[in-house]
Amino acid sequence: MYQWRKFQFFEEKASGSSVAEELKENVECCSSGRGRMVVGSGDGMVHVLDRGLKINFSFQAHTTSVHFIQQLKQRNMLVTVGEDEATSPQLSAMSLKFFDMDKMEPEGSSTTGPTCIQIVRIFTSQFPEAKITSFLVFEEAPPILMLSIGLETGHIYCIRGDVARERIVRTKLQVDASPVTGLGFRADGSALQLFVVTTTSVSLFDMHNQPPRMHVLDQIGCEGNCVTMSDNQELVIGRTEAIYFYEVDGRGPCWAFEGVKQLLGWFRGYLLSVIADQRTNRSIFNIYDLKNRLIAYSLPVEEVSHMLCEWGNIILLTSDHKVLCIGEKDMEGKLDMLYKKNLYTIAINLVQSQQADAAATAEVLRKYGDHLYGKQDYDEAMAQYIRTIGQLEPSYVIQKFLDAQRIYNLTSYLEKLHEKGLASKDHTTLLLNCYTKLKDVAKLDEFIKGEGEHRFDVETAVKVCRAAGYHEHAMYVAKKAGKHEWYLKILLEDLGSYDEALEYISSLESFQAAVTVKEYGKILVEHKPDETIAILMKLCSGDDESVSNDSSVNLLPGKCPSPIDFVNVFIDQPLYLMTFLEKYISKVKNSAVHVEIHNTLLELYLSDDLSSSSLSKSNVQGVETSGQRSNRNVMSLSNIGNKGKGVMENGQARMGTDERTGRLNKGLALLKSAWPSHEDHPSYDVDLAVVLCEMHQFKQGRLFLYEKMKLYKEVISCYMQDSDHEGLIACCKRLGDSSRGGDPSLWEDVLKYFGELGEDCSKEVKEVLVYIERDDLLPPIIVLQILAKNPCLTLSVVKDYVARKLEQESKLVEEDRKSIDKYQEETAAMRKEVQELRTNARIFQLSKCTGCTFTLDLPAVHFMCMHSFHQRCLGDNEKECPVCAPQNKTLLEMKRSLEQNAKDHDRFFQLVRNSNDGFSVIANYFGRGVMNKTKDGNSSSSRSNTSPFNGY
Repeated sequence: MYQWRKFQFFEEKASGSSVAEELKENVECCSSGRGRMVVGSGDGMVHVLDRGLKINFSFQAHTTSVHFIQQLKQRNMLVTVGEDEATSPQLSAMSLKFFDMDKMEPEGSSTTGPTCIQIVRIFTSQFPEAKITSFLVFEEAPPILMLSIGLETGHIYCIRGDVARERIVRTKLQVDASPVTGLGFRADGSALQLFVVTTTSVSLFDMHNQPPRMHVLDQIGCEGNCVTMSDNQELVIGRTEAIYFYEVDGRGPCWAFEGVKQLLGWFRGYLLSVIADQRTNRSIFNIYDLKNRLIAYSLPVEEVSHMLCEWGNIILLTSDHKVLCIGEKDMEGKLDMLYKKNLYTIAINLVQSQQADAAATAEVLRKYGDHLYGKQDYDEAMAQYIRTIGQLEPSYVIQKFLDAQRIYNLTSYLEKLHEKGLASKDHTTLLLNCYTKLKDVAKLDEFIKGEGEHRFDVETAVKVCRAAGYHEHAMYVAKKAGKHEWYLKILLEDLGSYDEALEYISSLESFQAAVTVKEYGKILVEHKPDETIAILMKLCSGDDESVSNDSSVNLLPGKCPSPIDFVNVFIDQPLYLMTFLEKYISKVKNSAVHVEIHNTLLELYLSDDLSSSSLSKSNVQGVETSGQRSNRNVMSLSNIGNKGKGVMENGQARMGTDERTGRLNKGLALLKSAWPSHEDHPSYDVDLAVVLCEMHQFKQGRLFLYEKMKLYKEVISCYMQDSDHEGLIACCKRLGDSSRGGDPSLWEDVLKYFGELGEDCSKEVKEVLVYIERDDLLPPIIVLQILAKNPCLTLSVVKDYVARKLEQESKLVEEDRKSIDKYQEETAAMRKEVQELRTNARIFQLSKCTGCTFTLDLPAVHFMCMHSFHQRCLGDNEKECPVCAPQNKTLLEMKRSLEQNAKDHDRFFQLVRNSNDGFSVIANYFGRGVMNKTKDGNSSSSRSNTSPFNGY
């Protein structure tokens, strides 16, 4: 392997012989872990060294010597194999001792150091004594340990269990007759396997089987100290010709490193080896990076007795009592070393094998790319830059290859960006521009029409392809991505394919079709109005069949788009808007937007000119409140009028009179059909309709609306403004009849109108006086005062009316006089009767009971009303005459009602206001004595309750 490159990726941290001098004795064994190094000597002492390789403390582990020692990793426990003084010939001097490093013996005791928690005899009668050649402890789930002891006889003694509590199981394994030179544990899940190396073989035991089953992996072994385990749990064996790796199924790869292998180790993925150089009679310590096939460090050393790894360093103990500490350089130092030699390939392999983060790897790749770019090897440089995607800013690479001569390299880089989904809109734009500049339609097709989801910004791709004239590609991308707006934009604005656009819209779902029509409907209506209206009808009615005037559809709210949403597409085509809305209301009944549709149609019907863009902004912008809608329509309709005037001033032809008349008739029909007689509210905005009719001088519509709104005075005001006397009187005959819910006061307004007219209207006045006299609406004096204002009217007009009223008044006066005389006579008789009851005695001469008609006997009860009864016939009611009681009760109820009415002021004033003759109401109250009630209501009430007809 002399062809492998050598580097100094490691450096010597410290060296010296101070530790060896303090130990003084030969080092028999050593171990490391948990931040310490433990050394066992030939005199039975164990020395614990700290990070500075200074002895922290020492203690006597065995009385004679320590042969093997191991510091556990999971527990702070030290395991030693040593020899003590034999207490009897039958017991072996060799034993296992377990020291708890967390528990120290108290001061003043016979021994110092950690507490020995257990001593286990290795050899027993079942396990004969032999020379121990290898020792290994495997930590299972604490406190379970697995100890393997290799013997010179080829046997292996295994001790497994909780050693501290002496809950152990011993097992003896037989390999062959050769000494055991190395052991290695391999944990595969819950299964535990044991590699065993002798001088003549390599074997594997499955420890989960009882008894463990042996598999021979190789018939060649090795000498001691040349066995180790890799990070991947592979067994590593060093022989003179090579170093071999073994797995559970046999021999694996081998590396032909020449020389006698003295020691083997493993450190952070590196293979450590001390090889005897026979040419110089010295040893060489090599650190091999097997992944990158290089020697990471090489150092000539004296004979090495022990090799450890702790504190991130490699520690070598030489036979001349020296200690070498070798540490790994940081990654930056390694890379700088490689950069100086332009060994970028090795640097890349190094960072990848060291599992460095993606940013560090990308930085090495970038430097390699820059190196190749400087050598003008653009293809290979781009290959390196591509590997940095995701870490290196793309603009760093792109700006290097913007030259037209390197457009191919730039294209490949941009393609990789899109493949990994890291491309931005600008990257997509640049890549598509590269394709179009290269005229590479095949690549463009592959990029645009490739399988799977798009790995680029769709909108950017559409814009670039459209700008470059690749409309087909732009349409493909838009259609595949569902960007219907872009697809139609290309069809309509670039290609002018209106039929294809309409067909595409028809194939979309209702929601998407509605969105696209809102966006591009204006263009479609301009070029294909009938087809566009058909699509709109299909969307808004939810019916695919052609529209007929006889069909009707009842839609659920929100099921289909609203026609109002599409008013803006007809902004320059009001005639087609009118056609569309007419078809819709004839097709769809009881729609939620009929109010807005009727408003818009009414505006169209009443507009003076539909050849110009005269739609109101309120309809285009959608549904608003009633007040807002009215105000906005007033403004928009005023604009319509101004535009119409402008058309006339510019000499443009107005629509014919017949067409205008037809639309007005449609408007009136709409007003009537949308406000049936049985409905309280119409299917349009009444305020807006009134404003429209006023603005466009549409008298028929205005009269209809006023009449439906019961604004009868406004109705007759319209006739008055037009001086239509015949229509005025006819209207009053229809609206002034109170029996039909009319307002009779209209005749008063008409009379005032004629009285202030200032011209001869005798015929009309006579007709009006007939209805005023019939309903007794005004006193004659008021009528005369009103008509006296018109100088053109003569007395002959009211002569007959006045004569009839005087005669009628005379008859009423005569009737009132007769009633007065009658009431005075009745009052005088009643007063006389009251006086007699108060002053004269009454003689009761009835001989029969009024109740039972039998002869009256005692006890009897006589009433002032001259009725007499047996007391037994009256029962409990002895204070009131049973015969006169109903009449008296009626009179008392009338009196009580009058008293309550006297307190109900609201009812009194309401009667006065609602009555045609308020004076009669007041006179009636006076006549019943309600107005004469005194403030002392209680006393008067008590007096009134006393009746002369009560019994005694």
